[in-house]
Amino acid sequence: MDINYYKKQFLDYLEIEKGRSRKTIENYDHYLDVFLDWAKIDSVGQINGDLIRNFRIYLNRLETKNGNTLKRVTQNYYIISIRSFLKYMAKIDVNTLQAEKVEIGKATSREVDFLEIDEIYRILAAAEGNGFKALRDRAILELLFSAGLRVSELVNINRDKIDLNNQEFSVRGKGDKIRIVFVSAQAKKCLKKYIDMRTDIDPALFVRDARALKKFESKNKLRAGKKDNVGDDLRLTSRSVQRIVKYYAAKAGIIKDVHPHTLRHSFATNLLMNGADIRSVQEMLGHSSITTTQVYTHITNKKLKEVHLSFHGKRNKK
Repeated sequence: MDINYYKKQFLDYLEIEKGRSRKTIENYDHYLDVFLDWAKIDSVGQINGDLIRNFRIYLNRLETKNGNTLKRVTQNYYIISIRSFLKYMAKIDVNTLQAEKVEIGKATSREVDFLEIDEIYRILAAAEGNGFKALRDRAILELLFSAGLRVSELVNINRDKIDLNNQEFSVRGKGDKIRIVFVSAQAKKCLKKYIDMRTDIDPALFVRDARALKKFESKNKLRAGKKDNVGDDLRLTSRSVQRIVKYYAAKAGIIKDVHPHTLRHSFATNLLMNGADIRSVQEMLGHSSITTTQVYTHITNKKLKEVHLSFHGKRNKK
């Protein structure tokens, strides 16, 4: 049987049996396509240890558009996809290389970029004004930092899910897992101002600017009753939110490479620095494994060491 047939079966299995998100399936599809395009093989029986080893050498030497090589963690995404595919082959009794013989490369320690609290305040303050765009953007920035959301979670929030009275709402995270996130008093205030300004019926919490809203509303008056795709037309994309965050970081004079995940990192770091236990932070971030959350302890331990040295350094000078 052709290997592409089994690849499709595997992706269907991920969707139906394992309940993986559409984005996850798209990623697996991409990683496997790259492997198969490189390998030039027709059947799963042709996958062997030498082929995998040569593919890893190829990935390690592959240059990106910027002229850089792939990070080890990115290389591992390809290998993890192949391993998962091989495990599925074993599950349906197709003879090929055992998944256990494909090892994952040891990744270097993750570098986590985060902002100091004064930098956070500067970015938030940069979104000033009472117009639609300013209120929307301030609400986005406040919510990213206050709730520690992933950008994909933020753009998929609908207005009817927000409970401003209790300052909490639920989001659907990775693996379609639902978790409760909390909103600070300042984020609540900014969200209320933004929501109160909205006059449209679009379900999305964050939508494009007022001109797009007016244009869309007038267009829909001509096709009353066809509201099924309203949210798809006006909802902000992840890329749009990335541009918004970068814009206000530059406006605030932040020279770091700031993106939505930087605010999520800052949220976690700030919690730990202020005494939150790591299990609580894990739950608030929606991490399935505590190992993922532990990357932040390296940062907070370093910061605490700096505080310790600063204090005792002054004592030693006396």
